[in-house]
Amino acid sequence: MHKLIDNYNRNISYLRISVTDRCNLRCIYCMPEEGVPLMDHEQILRYEEIIRIAAASARKGVTKIKITGGEPLVRKGIPDLVACLNEIPDINDISITTNGILLHSAVPALKKAGLRRINVSLDTLNPEKYSKITRGGDINLLLSGIDKARAEGLDPIKINVVAMRGINDDEILSFAELTIERPVHIRFIEFMPLNIKPGCDKGYFISNPEIQREIKKIGSLFPVKSDKKSGPAKMFQIKGARGKIGFISALSNHFCSTCNRLRLTADGKLRTCLFSDNEIDLKAPLREGISDGDLEEIITKTILSKPQRHKILEPSFKKCLRSMSAIGG
Repeated sequence: MHKLIDNYNRNISYLRISVTDRCNLRCIYCMPEEGVPLMDHEQILRYEEIIRIAAASARKGVTKIKITGGEPLVRKGIPDLVACLNEIPDINDISITTNGILLHSAVPALKKAGLRRINVSLDTLNPEKYSKITRGGDINLLLSGIDKARAEGLDPIKINVVAMRGINDDEILSFAELTIERPVHIRFIEFMPLNIKPGCDKGYFISNPEIQREIKKIGSLFPVKSDKKSGPAKMFQIKGARGKIGFISALSNHFCSTCNRLRLTADGKLRTCLFSDNEIDLKAPLREGISDGDLEEIITKTILSKPQRHKILEPSFKKCLRSMSAIGG
């Protein structure tokens, strides 16, 4: 296995794979209530194509894979995909990010296939508010899925909270308190205006430094050493707590200088930055019979085109053409 260093001395070792653009929820910060135009079945990468891209990426230095969507569990056969990815040499960390609605029934097969941990999106602990944020989701299904994941030994269980002023900022302390008695990771993610022009919905934004100041009302936050599985989150812990609190600050304190990831969209485009529409098509070459060596060369060239940082806060930034569900969150 090679280590592939990009033009800014970053070791690119993490591939996020979107397996579908479909989702069973309509979260207010992700897509409109009526949904978004969906890809045709033939546009979506087949599992054998995903596995081939993952294997080529591993030969170029990727060691970590996260399966995303849309909602990945709406696609059939995800445990089979996990099992195949688990057989790729040098891939040593496979996880999935999910809204949790279908998790309860999926966990046993996922664990058997080799999945070790999960990220679950949960932006409120209030059932009525959860239904409003997700436009119809049932929080009890999600909580049941988390309980099942814990019972099956998936660890750590990371709960992703998109903090939004006027929506769930009154629950910051409630989320933080969950870590006192439970061995969970609560990760506060800054609201990112991915598909809107700068300034729109600006009122939603809460910086993570502001969230940290709020949490300090219930106890001091001590920084803890982040392991390779923490991703871009800066990790902290309330003294005596069993769990941890992470902060992902894509806007207030961007982590572009240490970004080690690539994103594969469900229709086979390789992206080097969440906030850039620059994409390289891998699906067409695959279906035209490209060799493994040439596939690796495309991946290498793509990595070397990775920008130094995102430009979402710059006046020249234009909204991304794809929704988060199409890119893979």
